[in-house]
Amino acid sequence: MKKIKFLFMSMVAALLVSCGTTSTVPITGRTQRLMVSDEQVLSLSNQQYQEYMKSAKASTNAANTAMVKRVGQRLANAVTTYLNQNGLSADTKNFSWEFNLVQDNQVNAFCMPGGKIVVYEGLLPVTQNEASLAVVLGHEIAHAVAKHSAERLSNEYKNQYGTAIVGAVLSNTGLSQGTQQLIAFGQSLGSQLWTSGFSRKQESEADHMGLVFAAMAGYDPQVATTFWQRMAAQGNGSASLFSDHPSDEKRIKDIQGWMPEALKYYKPVATTTTSATKKATTTKKTTTRKKTTASKKK
Repeated sequence: MKKIKFLFMSMVAALLVSCGTTSTVPITGRTQRLMVSDEQVLSLSNQQYQEYMKSAKASTNAANTAMVKRVGQRLANAVTTYLNQNGLSADTKNFSWEFNLVQDNQVNAFCMPGGKIVVYEGLLPVTQNEASLAVVLGHEIAHAVAKHSAERLSNEYKNQYGTAIVGAVLSNTGLSQGTQQLIAFGQSLGSQLWTSGFSRKQESEADHMGLVFAAMAGYDPQVATTFWQRMAAQGNGSASLFSDHPSDEKRIKDIQGWMPEALKYYKPVATTTTSATKKATTTKKTTTRKKTTASKKK
């Protein structure tokens, strides 16, 4: 059995050393190894995005649609500036930012590689304000900037190679069929746990980066805590062993830990806040604490 394990690990190690490229994630500095190119990922994602948008229904709420595009573009501008200033201008060519609000009651949003972001209308009553929406969009933008889709696709390739190698090795061991199945199941379970755990790591990384991106764009990152508390109240955040998202409790704790870093980037600017349920808009400073006449109205 030791010989089998050694052979398996040697083959996998040789494969991983010979394939892929190494890159560093902005903000966090984490090193990742990618086995797919940006061009490959963008080609796949653009096809999927176009197919989705053909079936999706755009929101008819003009004010909320404008808010999503405004906040998203402001974040995209801040992120582009950051990348250009930190020697990562080559990465910006992969982004063609697009922000859409669609008719869907789910409390969710998603990002495709290349900067195609979709927000569901059901999310806005929970964000409640532009700063909280910026935290969400910053999180989605972070997935694109950190190349998480390419990383997960690379991991799937690695898992497929690993499974194929294990199968080839086991078929030549003389072990009973039952023992082979048990080993294969254990390898599959371990692979699933590893992939799931890695996804949680990506989600936490997107939380971290998104918090900083929101601050860079002039949105108060401190609203993230109360936003995620509201999200927790939706009852969708408890994490199981195979969950691909952190638990709400861990998420909030981590965000509080990253807050001092995010605040270093925070420079308040004037924002236009649009209600998620009303079409009326009011303009205010993000640093203003005094209640205005408009804010007193119910």
